[in-house]
Amino acid sequence: MRKTIVEILKKAGDNFISGESIAGELKVSRTAVWKHIQKLREDGYEILSSERNGYKLKDAPDLLLPSEIQIGLNTKIIGLEMEYKPSIDSTNQLAKKLAYHGAADGTIVVAEEQTGGKGRLDRKFFSPRGKGIWFSVILRPNLLPKDAPKCTLMAAVAVAEAMKRFNLKAEIKWPNDIMHDGRKLVGILTEMTGEIGKISYIVIGVGINVNIKRKEFPKDLRDVAASLSELTGDEISRVKLFRAVLEEFDKLYCKINKSGFDEILKLWRKYNITLGKNIRVISASDGKSFTGKAIDLNADGALIVETKSGLKAVYAGDVSIR
Repeated sequence: MRKTIVEILKKAGDNFISGESIAGELKVSRTAVWKHIQKLREDGYEILSSERNGYKLKDAPDLLLPSEIQIGLNTKIIGLEMEYKPSIDSTNQLAKKLAYHGAADGTIVVAEEQTGGKGRLDRKFFSPRGKGIWFSVILRPNLLPKDAPKCTLMAAVAVAEAMKRFNLKAEIKWPNDIMHDGRKLVGILTEMTGEIGKISYIVIGVGINVNIKRKEFPKDLRDVAASLSELTGDEISRVKLFRAVLEEFDKLYCKINKSGFDEILKLWRKYNITLGKNIRVISASDGKSFTGKAIDLNADGALIVETKSGLKAVYAGDVSIR
């Protein structure tokens, strides 16, 4: 209901629209419209009111509200269902609960802040209020479990393609970290639940540092993390960027459901900064490390590394470029 009211007010532009007209379009009472307007104001919408003329939208908040994100969102699957939280420990944790209870393919969980966000190897992910895009997506693809790791490559490419819309250059470090000048802009964590031969659901958590100033990062992160606004010199609309990310995600997800991962792997190679470099790998399975040269991706999305003892395929782990 509130999403529709926002759409009506935006369509009216600089003109007032009466509460009676809104009520008639929604087939509710004027009192119900007034209550929804009050709730929208609490959410941060600046709505002017006039006893004679009705209501006019003066300004909308840069909050990741479904009523903002879904207006004009051009997707077939991703983001049609959204769960919004002002604050949460982890969007992935809630997404996994929703997925377990049957949440639809493409459902999004998004928060203004995470108090317990996690990255790979159980590292804490800095997710301050109103400064980034912290979300998880629930996927139910018709894929074999062995294909699940390639979904994390897909997520990285989706963010990279969305950044391109804002004239921002993405550099992907295998498998899915998006970097700038050696500092991380975006982190992605993929978790899967399934059984032999079948994926029940995949949850992909994405953290995008959008408008965090360098001094706002904890001291131990200032040399390893960066935000998109540092690249532009100006703040970026989180609403517009998030909408772009969801649309690019949707395009790629529809493609893998139809024809597999070939195009995603080609796009990943275009954005990557890992192939051809000497790297150090920390294995996700046993924590052991080794060094070598990154040669290519195989058909499963694993990183092929040339070492002194021969070629190794890395399916999960942490990579640093030497």
